[in-house]
Amino acid sequence: MPSFDILSEVNQVELRNAVDQANKEITNRFDFKGSDARVETGDKLLTLFADDDFKLSQVYDILTLKLGKRGIDVRCLEKEKAEKVSGNKVKQEIKVKVGVEGELAKKIVKQLKDSKLKVQASIQGDVVRVSGPKRDLLQDAIALVKKAIIDFPLQFGNFRD
Repeated sequence: MPSFDILSEVNQVELRNAVDQANKEITNRFDFKGSDARVETGDKLLTLFADDDFKLSQVYDILTLKLGKRGIDVRCLEKEKAEKVSGNKVKQEIKVKVGVEGELAKKIVKQLKDSKLKVQASIQGDVVRVSGPKRDLLQDAIALVKKAIIDFPLQFGNFRD
């Protein structure tokens, strides 16, 4: 039976390259001379550092520009509240959302069931697997999900006949 997976992934190599490019631009820019502005990476977490809130927003803008040029969808970023660090410096953590979360997966399954398409959707960890008797129905399901879910980056992969 033909099937495909709905998933959400971020290329970690491209993410690291974008962060490196952002840090390089920050060190070369005139308005950041003498400041401690930078972006650090962790596992599914980015941390922005700056001297004040304005520079923090500038660092975020540079980062999103570099991510966009590298082909990473910025909708996968979830900003946390900026917090003060020692002195007058601020930092902000940004979560990189990977995988289809439970609520979104349930929403996708419900959307497919309500559409009356003859496909079956099941949640398997952080992936939603959709199967159906015909390839055309699966392509209709992909179109339906693309149209319905616009606030989260989804990929459609592992298409099997």
